[in-house]
Parts: sequence; structure tokens; C-alpha cells
Amino acid sequence: MAKYGYTGAKPTQSSSANTGVFGVNDMVELLNKGKFKLQVIDVSYLVIAGGGGGGYSYGGGGGAGGYRNSYASETSGDNSSTETPLSLSFGTNYTVTVGAGGSGGIPSPQANATNGSDSVFATITSLGGGFGSRSGNNSGGGDGGSGGGSGGYGTWEPFGGSGTANQGGDGGRGGAYYQGNKYVGAGGGGAGGNAINNRIDDGRAGANGLSSSITGSAVTRAGGGGGASQLGGQGSGGSGGGGAGKTGTGTSGTVNTGGGAGGGQNGGSGGSGVVILRYPNTVTISVGAGLTSSTTTDGSDKVTTFTGGTGTVSFT
Repeated sequence: MAKYGYTGAKPTQSSSANTGVFGVNDMVELLNKGKFKLQVIDVSYLVIAGGGGGGYSYGGGGGAGGYRNSYASETSGDNSSTETPLSLSFGTNYTVTVGAGGSGGIPSPQANATNGSDSVFATITSLGGGFGSRSGNNSGGGDGGSGGGSGGYGTWEPFGGSGTANQGGDGGRGGAYYQGNKYVGAGGGGAGGNAINNRIDDGRAGANGLSSSITGSAVTRAGGGGGASQLGGQGSGGSGGGGAGKTGTGTSGTVNTGGGAGGGQNGGSGGSGVVILRYPNTVTISVGAGLTSSTTTDGSDKVTTFTGGTGTVSFT
């Protein structure tokens, strides 16, 4: 092996430190042996999963997609502390997946709502939002990034789904309406916290999302879906793309916010997620097939936003 520009004793080379003057062949040899220190960059991220679908029969609202944020000390999901940006190597492929929203529940042919799909960036995974459960069968909302709200009926008050630590809050508990056995749903959890339990006649609102300025502008995302009520008043969607409960079909969560869907006679669909990366403007990103993205510049940084698909990215 070459001495990398040195005479006498050859310096020790490792994956964490290198000493000497290197030719191309030297670098290739060290890389192949895992003994060349790779250049790295710090990449900030906002990774939001797809929101949960809304419950039918005046059911609960879907939970927002899991929310993970490492940008500029901003709040991460469930009002937790910001995460640490990732130190990534140049020339290495990293997976990106944008989670789809969950489907809404329908009474005929009978089908329950579903959770949203996970979003991924490298080692970071945000979990899909929990589904809102239908009223009338005493079933709880789905667990997820944020939990889905449950539907209530008569003396049944099933619990909302559980959110995931550092990603989102819990879904609300469906209300019991004792006179007439009407259906009353609770809202889904959001990135900003838990939905309120429903012990009133109206559908309850979804929990609010959180605001991030990772793109250069403040945008609120990952709000929970609102619960529906057979008695009239419908729960509003949480700020940040949550859909409202409706007497007909619940409002769907807003695309690329991870918003949960509203409950209704038919449940709405959850909003798709989003993956946003921020990194120095001296760096170039290569986006593989299968991903839909756009890149802008904000100050001394570039911002790449992925709005759909799955694939790999690398940096040079």
C-alpha cells in the first residue's frame, strides 16, 4: 500500500481520521477498506406521516400523522423538544417515503377507516395517524402518530386511540348521549396535543397541529380531524389541515399536511404527509425516480420538499 505522501513510518488511517497527501487510487483503496473519513453535512428535517381516516356513522375524527421536527429548536410532535439534525455522508443513498392518508369508513359495503401510512427520511420514521372509529359498536380509535377519536353511542364511551411519544397526541373519547341513543364522535389527536373527550351532544373538534418555518415561512400542519354528531353540531378540524366532522361525508384532511379526516355518515380521507429537508446551499441533492419534489433557496440554505412517492436521495 502507498504511504500517502509520507516517507518513513506510514501514518495510521481510519474511518474517523486520515493523514497524508492522497491520490485517487489511494482514496479508492481506503474507501474500499472502510478507512477513509467521509465528508458529512447536517440536514434538518420535518417528517410528517399521512393522517388517519374518519369514522362512519357519525364517528370519530382521524388522528394526524406523526410529526418529527429538527429545525431551529422548533417544537416537535406532542409539544416535545426539537430533535437533532442528521449528519449524513456525501454520496450515500438515503430513503425518502411520503405517507398516504388513511381511507374513510363507509357503512355500505361496511368498511372501517384505516390508519395513515408512515413517512420516512433515512433513520427517521413518523407513524401514520390513527383511524377514527365508527359510532355504535363500542370500539376505540386507532393508535398511531396521533391517536384517532372514537365514536360514542348510548352509554358506550370507548377510548380514543393513543398517540406516539414525541410525534402526536391522543384521540378523544366518544361521548355518550343517554336520551335517544344518538351517535356522537370525538376528535382526533394532533401534533399539538390531545383531543378533548366528548361528553356533550355536539361532535368534538380535532386537536391542533404545530407551526414550522423550515421552508422560510411559518406553516401549521398535522391537525386532528373533527368528530361528527347525529344531533347537529359538528366538530371542526384542528388547525393544520384537520378535516371537519359532517352530517354527510366528513371533510378530508388537507394534502401534504398529515391532517386527520373528519367523521360523518361516511368518513373523510386522511391528508397525505410531507418530508421537508433543509441543508447548506453549497450542497446539491440528487432525487431518485419515484419521488415528487421541489427545491428552493432560503438565505444560505436550500429547502427540498417531497410531496409524494418513495425513493432515494443523495448529496454532493
